[in-house]
Amino acid sequence: MRPLTLEMCAFGPFASTQVTDFTALGSNPLFLINGPTGAGKTSLLDAICFALYGKTTGDEREGSQMRCDLAPDSLLTEVTFSFALGDKQYRIRRVPEQQRAKKSGDGYTVQKPEAQLYYIDSDGTEHLLVASKVSEATAEIETLTGLDADQFRQVMVLPQGKFRELLMADSKDREKIFSQLFQTQIYRKIEDKLKFQASAIKAEVRDHRNKRDGMLANIGLGSDEQLAQELTELEPKLNDAAALKQQSQQALIEANKQFESAKLLNSDFAALDTLKQTAVLLDDKKPIITQQQAKLASGQQALQLKPVLDVSLARSAEVAQAQSACVNAQAAKAQSTQALAQSQAKVDALPEQEQKLQSAQNELQQLNQLLPQLQGLDALQHQVNQASVQLEQAKQKGINEKALLQALQAQKQQAELQLPQLELLAAEQVNAQQALSTQTDLIERYQLWQQASLDASRTEQALAEAKEKGGQLRNQFTEAQTQHRQLQLIWHRGQAASLALQLSPGSPCPVCGSGEHPHPAQSAETLPTEELLQQAQQTEELANEALNQARAEYSSLNTKYQEQLKRSAELLQKIGDASQQSLENLQSQLQLLQQQLKQANDAAKQLTQIRGQLQEWQTKERALQTQLETEREHFSEQQSKLAELQGQLKHALAAIPDQYRSVDALNGAITHVNAQIAALQSTINSTRQHHSQAAELDAANTSALTATEASLTQATAHSDAALTELTQQLLSAGFSDQQALTQALLSQDELKAITDEISHYQQACTANDTRLTALNEKLAEQVKPELAGLESKLNNIQSQQQAADNQWQTLQGRVTQLTQTQKLLKEADAKAKKLEDEYAVIGTLSDVANGQTGNKISLQRFVLSVLLDDVLLEASHRLQLMSKGRYRLQRKEERAKGNKASGLELEVEDAYTSKVRPVATLSGGESFMAALSMALGLSDVVQAYAGGIKLDTLFIDEGFGSLDQDSLDLAVRTLMDLQSSGRMIGVISHVSEMKEQIGTRIDINKTANGSEVSITLP
Repeated sequence: MRPLTLEMCAFGPFASTQVTDFTALGSNPLFLINGPTGAGKTSLLDAICFALYGKTTGDEREGSQMRCDLAPDSLLTEVTFSFALGDKQYRIRRVPEQQRAKKSGDGYTVQKPEAQLYYIDSDGTEHLLVASKVSEATAEIETLTGLDADQFRQVMVLPQGKFRELLMADSKDREKIFSQLFQTQIYRKIEDKLKFQASAIKAEVRDHRNKRDGMLANIGLGSDEQLAQELTELEPKLNDAAALKQQSQQALIEANKQFESAKLLNSDFAALDTLKQTAVLLDDKKPIITQQQAKLASGQQALQLKPVLDVSLARSAEVAQAQSACVNAQAAKAQSTQALAQSQAKVDALPEQEQKLQSAQNELQQLNQLLPQLQGLDALQHQVNQASVQLEQAKQKGINEKALLQALQAQKQQAELQLPQLELLAAEQVNAQQALSTQTDLIERYQLWQQASLDASRTEQALAEAKEKGGQLRNQFTEAQTQHRQLQLIWHRGQAASLALQLSPGSPCPVCGSGEHPHPAQSAETLPTEELLQQAQQTEELANEALNQARAEYSSLNTKYQEQLKRSAELLQKIGDASQQSLENLQSQLQLLQQQLKQANDAAKQLTQIRGQLQEWQTKERALQTQLETEREHFSEQQSKLAELQGQLKHALAAIPDQYRSVDALNGAITHVNAQIAALQSTINSTRQHHSQAAELDAANTSALTATEASLTQATAHSDAALTELTQQLLSAGFSDQQALTQALLSQDELKAITDEISHYQQACTANDTRLTALNEKLAEQVKPELAGLESKLNNIQSQQQAADNQWQTLQGRVTQLTQTQKLLKEADAKAKKLEDEYAVIGTLSDVANGQTGNKISLQRFVLSVLLDDVLLEASHRLQLMSKGRYRLQRKEERAKGNKASGLELEVEDAYTSKVRPVATLSGGESFMAALSMALGLSDVVQAYAGGIKLDTLFIDEGFGSLDQDSLDLAVRTLMDLQSSGRMIGVISHVSEMKEQIGTRIDINKTANGSEVSITLP
């Protein structure tokens, strides 16, 4: 990061606005920040650190404490800092919380903190990244620079009194700094990934073991040996059950065969009874069949005479038809004669109708002559009407235009009255936006405070539960410990009795050596076995382990609880009196501010719209006035035109009769006369046509009457001949008359139905006789079986077979369950073995990467130790020059005591004593040289690694006063070397020699009205 410009307003000792242009110092300057004590040299660095992170370099003063007491109330305390990161430029503005004068009225109000961050293009265009939230601005700066405030103070600023912090930082703090600088978070991710994978595999192995135990529990067994033993025991039982099942199935098949044979024989006896009943029914039906045979013979004889009967009936029908036609012809002849007489009377009256027709034609000619004159009159009347309508339209349009002009003038006047109120509302837009931003930040802090309080409450509850759980575990441990010790005591007491049990007469005692044993030792208590002792010891160890774990969890929860309480207190301090209010009240205030801002925005928008509308209305007003004058001239022209047309109409009306002065009336008269002419012409033509048709019809009816009379005579003769022939045939066939023949006649369907009935009866008799004879022969020597006994026997055999099958199913199901479980157990063992092999690799890698082996150094810390060695190599090179070859920095490789992080601590090698000692033993001047060397070496190494953070600026606040003249010269020479390598170095010092050796300066001039900044170039 390289500073470009710094603007301070009412900040620290600077009462007015002071701008520092770092670009004026040159491309790679080494400059001195010079000024008397209290002038504000450190405040310059405080301003840079505050602009970036909202904190000062020493972190001893809050941003709200940095306001200058000499600054006027109208000037707001703020810092604006422009800087470059590589080839990109940014600008950040930050305002601390402070008291400011109210914009209206007396007194002060609280100015809430805010920050804006901008990205600047190469052409100078600014893009807003953060609008107002200080937390977002700080987070964005940490992302851009890769450093938080503490890391920035340690690697880019050596503050007054703080230069030893980087040098004296422990492994944990230095790991945090270096991981950000060198971007080694990937190694931490590898550690976490391996740890997660190892935990997942371990959990999966545990799940498999639980699953395996569950498999055995499901079958009611406790071990694989019990499973194998039960399978062995079940095998002969299953074989016996299978044999019994086979026997019962064979017996069931034989019983089924006997039962089915009996059922078939029984069905034959039933069929014999049915056939005998059918034979009786067929005998009863025989008289009916005889009658049907006679009816069939009579019907067939009548069918042969049917053609003769049909001819006779046809001849009779022809006679009746001829008689009816003759009667119709006579009636038609009488009607036509009457119609001819009536038509002749109408023909005699035609001359009178022809005279009326001539009169109507003359009247039509006269009316047609008036039509052209009346059409001209209608056109003239239409022009008069049209002119009247146009005159009225012109009048109405003028009235409308005048009304529009008046309405426009009223709208314009009303809008002009709204302008002052809208301008007043729009002026509050900026204040409303600022108040809304302040309230939003307050609500966010309030919600964070509420959440922090809730988290602390939950942790407090968890802490109480952990404490209660710890008490229970402590009691369990005490009980397990007491039980173990009691068993040990009993075991030790019973050792003599145990040895006495092994004695035999004549054998020497292993204790006293005697061959006689008159009083062997005995134990009044049952001796515990070694397994019971081990179990009690294991129970004690597990209880102790659980107790230690509970204590660790309680300690962790307690630490977490204290941190949460601290966080809650910090947030409570930030929100102040707002904590007495409810969140709903704060949100209501926020909504009110949002409404006020919306009103101000709407007013500004409406103000712009009204001003634009006023300009449009002025233009429209002028256009309406011009249009109104034009409409007045048009109205006068229409009045003159109407008067002229009305005169022409009056002259034309005098030449046309009153009843025909409209085209509709004249057309109606013409239509009426035309209708009279058409009606008369139609009547004359119709009368003549009807007379001709009547004469023709009468002649035709006369001819038709003569023909029908001849046809009747001929039909009568044919009918008599046919009747004579029919009578002769009836007598010869044995029918008494025509009626008897008609009754004997049957249709083809009836003949077929009778024939089929007779045939079916004969077939049924034959079939029944045949089957009856066959069954009598078949059952001659058979006896009807008793089905109930056979069925009962079959049911008993089925029950025995079902019982055998159920026994086999039960045994087979258990064997199948055990076999499948045995197979699943083998598969689970194989998978568990695979997971254990995998854990042997992943678990080992996780332990190594997470520092659980050897020197307890994690993967990331190992990488950082290598990087630290490179930093110390560069730092030692400069420290040896400044200390004249005496000191060299090195990394402490010994493991720290306890669980403290190690691997990144520093030591100093003293060439004068040839000993290595802690860096804390260095004097103040020596510590300054070591810290300076460390910072410069860190800058070199970070920039040497690809992807590292660019540290091209370093500020040093004091510390040179602790160096002697030679060391000071060496330090200045080192800084100059850095300047030539492309770095910006800023030094704050009261040492006069520094002012002589460094010609480029930023001078801080202290006055009674506040300090001022100026730049001095060589």
